[in-house]
Amino acid sequence: MYYHLGPVRRFDCATLLEAYASGYFPMGDEDGSLHWIVSDPRFVLPIGGLHVPRSLARLARKRPFEFRWNSAFRRVMEYCAADRSEENRCWITPKMIEVYTELHRMGHAHSVEAWSGGVLVGGLYGVSIGGAFFGESMFSRVELGGANASKLCLLELDRRLTTAGFLLLDSQEENAHMAQFGGESVEFEEYRSRLERAIEQRVTLEEHGA
Repeated sequence: MYYHLGPVRRFDCATLLEAYASGYFPMGDEDGSLHWIVSDPRFVLPIGGLHVPRSLARLARKRPFEFRWNSAFRRVMEYCAADRSEENRCWITPKMIEVYTELHRMGHAHSVEAWSGGVLVGGLYGVSIGGAFFGESMFSRVELGGANASKLCLLELDRRLTTAGFLLLDSQEENAHMAQFGGESVEFEEYRSRLERAIEQRVTLEEHGA
């Protein structure tokens, strides 16, 4: 469950990194305002141990997409920011896109992208601190042949995190879309304990060829 901690009064890269290291994150409203959020319990995915549905495993073996890393970070955020439906409105504001893009330039925000015929058809983005990766959002452009592209990007992310020695893959709150990959919901204090251990790890994705 999401809990509001209050409005965001200062929003820059340093503040954002401090928030993630403390276990909370921002969400935007339709009016452009931002709020700090805590999810308790917290849903975490098992790095190197994702449950992969059989149909998705078969699709992955066919290698339908070209995967790229960090080649179109801002575009991935912009696609993720599109409203899915009246019931699933956008929570990513223009201000968030600006600050996360700067965080990307600093090496703390990353995108995994699925390309088909030179067209971006799916992707995800998140933030890394030490050995912790905080997944934020994903998208698939089904109309352009990108069905399941975001799910395959998650498998690619897991491969890279496993190779690099990451300890924590944070998915914020459990939902049906992410629960299919396994994982567990942990109480916030337990999550904070795991987070502290993870961010102390001296690993980066770039060091491992990501």
